[in-house]
Amino acid sequence: MSRTLAGFCIVVLLALGACSSDNKQEAYRNPKVDPAPDTGNGSMFGSLFGSSAKSSETTQPGIAVNSFLWRASLDTLSFMPLASADPFGGVIITDWYSPPETPNERFKVNIFILDRVLRSDALRAAVFHQRRQGNSDWADVATDSNTQTDLENAILTRARQLRISSAGVK
Repeated sequence: MSRTLAGFCIVVLLALGACSSDNKQEAYRNPKVDPAPDTGNGSMFGSLFGSSAKSSETTQPGIAVNSFLWRASLDTLSFMPLASADPFGGVIITDWYSPPETPNERFKVNIFILDRVLRSDALRAAVFHQRRQGNSDWADVATDSNTQTDLENAILTRARQLRISSAGVK
């Protein structure tokens, strides 16, 4: 029994020892802090979330998805209230939004960023549409097939603009 407890303690101590204290968490909370670039020093967080040499398109070492797609998605959906945003999983979920000109309709969007590379297949959007039936019941309505594609194209266009502006090319 004591042998098992000693083994458990060693594993816990090794796991805690692998955690490095740096300012990446502070940079996530405060975007004005510029975190030191990940040098791949072998720490647990550097190897799990750090940037790799083959993926030079990401500028945020702590985010596991393409930073241009992430920022472009947030920019494109900025008019909608956010329900959830997970930069490590690459998922953005909006809350229901009713356009002022059509208050009896509402939309919800889920964005999935699937890769660290800026490519069209690294992005998926799901658009949900509902219409008010009667006084308070909402019913699902089929979304136009072009709506999802148009949203993905708008995000990709914005991501390309962000990438070009970060490179200093005009």
